[in-house]
Amino acid sequence: MTLNDVEIGNSCTVVKLNDVGEIRRRIMDMGITKGATISVRKIAPLGDPIDVTVRGYHLSLRRSDAENIEVVPA
Repeated sequence: MTLNDVEIGNSCTVVKLNDVGEIRRRIMDMGITKGATISVRKIAPLGDPIDVTVRGYHLSLRRSDAENIEVVPA
């Protein structure tokens, strides 16, 4: 399951980041690392981006980035 599949109001735990290189580093710098708990708060009206809470702060992610974050329900 990826972060794209998580519905509004649900939480999940990061299992793996499938991105490589600069994109992976950017995602990790935002606090999304293995074991981090993510809560999906909102999805934009047109579906992109999604608003999540991770490590106590709000973050907006593109759908293309979210589909490369593997998660399990929390």
